[in-house]
Amino acid sequence: MNEELQFIIDTAKEQMENALEHLKRELSNIRAGKASPAMLKNVMVDYYGSQTPLAQVANVNTPDARTITIQPWEKPMLQEIEKAIMIANIGFNPMNNGESIIINVPALTEERRKELAKQAKSEAESDKVSVRNARKDANNDIKKLDISEDLEKNAESDIQDLTNKYIKIIDDLFDKKEIEIMTI
Repeated sequence: MNEELQFIIDTAKEQMENALEHLKRELSNIRAGKASPAMLKNVMVDYYGSQTPLAQVANVNTPDARTITIQPWEKPMLQEIEKAIMIANIGFNPMNNGESIIINVPALTEERRKELAKQAKSEAESDKVSVRNARKDANNDIKKLDISEDLEKNAESDIQDLTNKYIKIIDDLFDKKEIEIMTI
C-alpha cells in the first residue's frame, strides 16, 4: 500500500482512538450512583500554597458502594482537603473525624438517573460525530491522491471498517454506562 494512503488511514485511526479516549474520560466523570474515587479527581487541594490534585496528597478509597474515605498523608491537610471538596461544589458533604474524611454518597433519584443517562448519550453522540468527521477527512484526503480507483475504493472500505468498529465500541461503552446509571 502506498505510504501516503497508509498515513491517511493511520491518522484517521488515531483521531477515532482519541474520540474513544475522550468518551471514556467523560463517562468516568458521570456519577452512576456507586461511590468511586474518580468522583473526586477534579478536586484541587491547597498544598502549602500550590494547587495539587487530591490523589497526590491523600489516599482515596471506597469501602462500600455509598462511602468514599480520604486518608491524608499529612494530618494537617484534613481541613484543606475538606475545604477543597466544598469549593469543588460537587454536591458532597465531607465529614472530618480527626483522622480521615468520610463522604456519604447519596442515592440518585430516578429523575437524576435519567438526566445522567441523557448526558452520557449526548457524550456518546458527540464522539460518534468525531469518528465520522475523521472518516470524512480521510476520504477527502484519499480522493486528493493520485492513485488507482481500486486502491481508492479499498482505502475507503478500510476507513469505513474502522468507522464501524469505533462506532460499535462507542455504542457498547454507552450501553454499559447507561445500565450502570439506571441500576439502583
